[in-house]
Amino acid sequence: MAATRARRPRVLSGTPAEHGYSFPAEWQPHAATWISWPRPEGISFPGFYHRAIRDVVRVIKTITAFEPVHLNVPNENYVRIVRETLREAGVPLARVVLHQIRTNECWTRDHGPAFVQRTRRGATETAIVDWGFNAWGGKYPPWDADDAVPTRVAGELSLPVFNADIVMEGGAVDVNGEGTILTTTSCLLNRNRNPQCSKNEIEGLLKAYYGQQQVIWLGEGIEGDDTDGHVDDLARFIDARTIVTAIETDPADANFTVLADNRRRLARARDAAGRPFEIVELPMPTPVVFEGMRLPATYVNFYFINGALLVPTFGDRARDAAALRILRGVVKDRKVIGVDCRALIWGLGAIHCLTQQQPAG
Repeated sequence: MAATRARRPRVLSGTPAEHGYSFPAEWQPHAATWISWPRPEGISFPGFYHRAIRDVVRVIKTITAFEPVHLNVPNENYVRIVRETLREAGVPLARVVLHQIRTNECWTRDHGPAFVQRTRRGATETAIVDWGFNAWGGKYPPWDADDAVPTRVAGELSLPVFNADIVMEGGAVDVNGEGTILTTTSCLLNRNRNPQCSKNEIEGLLKAYYGQQQVIWLGEGIEGDDTDGHVDDLARFIDARTIVTAIETDPADANFTVLADNRRRLARARDAAGRPFEIVELPMPTPVVFEGMRLPATYVNFYFINGALLVPTFGDRARDAAALRILRGVVKDRKVIGVDCRALIWGLGAIHCLTQQQPAG
């Protein structure tokens, strides 16, 4: 388990689409998963840091049974601390690589690298997209370390990097790998991200930097989501033609109308070939409330790894079991594993928010 230091990568001109790159679907084979280790002085887990670390370690341990994990840590002192923490938890250290890349928070989905790939002369080539990052609309300064992560990772891996022109977070989009991007108006059209861009301009940039052909827009996000409505809490592709979406059955719940509206939008959506999607409905967990605050708990914040689908659970025995049963019925090519995220969700994120996939090749 080596600890490494980042180098300066080569910067590519133009956009990934112009060079023939595109963003692979999450279920495609991974080389590894990237995670940024939380710091106790961060803002994500006030009063909950040590409990949240147990959830983070549980996620890491589960992933290492299927693929390697790359961890971003701030310095040499953290290298020692993290190694000891993982060793005590029984994590196989040979499956973990530490990188001395400082971050402000742990939400790698949003500040981490977006890997794009192309095939040339029979070989797969990989590059990294470095979107702008402003801590979910400027909510949680400072964010300078998080904003620098993609280019630092590109240096670590000796990969070229594209610098994108807009603020973006990985949890704001989902991609089916066959031409379609799923996102929300409440997040990407929010004036706290890219006030200089129209909807058409944002669509064009998404397509150019993810190498896709079309964008499907959902509406609002769920209660307690401080990201202004990330799609990875609402609806996700599980294959190129199938979307899993969260549904609330209680008309009195704050999420009922929002999720019903997104369900109607999905019924009208078409893939890049003009075909309707198959829509699979997942229940919402019973509301998770801590210190009077509704937390954005949802089973849709799952994460594909090699050979498995990791699904957040919240100690709601009946609904946890129902969500896992539904996903096992439609995800037939890998294990579906529930991972307790009751402490992690106090940071307003779960498994998908914590992770970022590096595609194989």
